[in-house]
Amino acid sequence: MEITANLTHFQALNESIKASTDTEVTIRDCIGQRYIASGMSGKSIQIYGTPGNALGAYLNGSSVEVFGNAQDAVGDTMNDGEIIIHGNCGDGTGYGMRGGKIFVEGDCGYRGGIHMKSYQDKFPVLVIGGKAGSFLGEYQAGGIILVLGRNGDGKAPVGNFCGTGMHGGCILLRCNEAPQGLPPQVLITEANESEKIHLRPYIEEYCAHFGGDPDTLLADRFYMLTPNPEAGYKQLYTFN
Repeated sequence: MEITANLTHFQALNESIKASTDTEVTIRDCIGQRYIASGMSGKSIQIYGTPGNALGAYLNGSSVEVFGNAQDAVGDTMNDGEIIIHGNCGDGTGYGMRGGKIFVEGDCGYRGGIHMKSYQDKFPVLVIGGKAGSFLGEYQAGGIILVLGRNGDGKAPVGNFCGTGMHGGCILLRCNEAPQGLPPQVLITEANESEKIHLRPYIEEYCAHFGGDPDTLLADRFYMLTPNPEAGYKQLYTFN
């Protein structure tokens, strides 16, 4: 199925996608329509243009690929599936994400991965190829956030307050310098070679989508941010 969105109202566009029996859907001339693929499973959607807020919210197993930028709240509370963005994305990417994978070729706005969580076999993954804005991983409770800092200057590819309130999961940053001014809830170490092995599958997937050499990226320094068990918050949550 192929749809030319243009000025179609977002509700009519989404109803057309959900009503279709086709498992592969292409949307062209997307101009800010919201909620595309919300709660969807069993479909593969390609989008040309700029989808609006909440792309793939509550996604439950579909694949969504955007050839362009995306706006705020990509993958909000998504449960399964994958979202691939050939461009940049706005604020709140992966908000409350509890499963599946999001790959962003370029940069991410503020509060990426806020409240990410994992449970049983659900393990969310957010990979950002460029840099991320402030409050990355705020109150993160599980999963992994990987920021590759491509085309950067070697400095930490994140804004201020990275990991504020973090109590689970892991954030990994490819950079030559450790980020400064981290909140007390975060511990930071340089990733060793055995820890980098766990990154390889995600970096290989990123490079398969957007290009690049995984070995070259993995040869660089990575800093790993994990929760500080002595800094509170842990009494509010369950652990593995």
